Amino acid sequence: MKKLKNEAGLLKEALRVGALYAEKRRVGSFEQTDSAGKKIEYLYRLLVHDKLIQPLAKGQENEPSMKHKLALWISRQLPEDHPLLK
Repeated sequence: MKKLKNEAGLLKEALRVGALYAEKRRVGSFEQTDSAGKKIEYLYRLLVHDKLIQPLAKGQENEPSMKHKLALWISRQLPEDHPLLK
């Protein structure tokens, strides 16, 4: 797994956009008290369920892999000239 440039920023943006997506779909919302790990796992599972991302192989569903998958997902959603992609 090759680390992306600005992966932490991309993950933060993925969580922000993912929270809006979940609220728009009316399947839940993130609370301020929710841990980052829970948000990452929930968003990952939601995107897999909606077939927006391909699931990780069994046995590889851990937090670092989910973070990477979410960062990849958002990097493909952002316009090419977005500051996080530079």
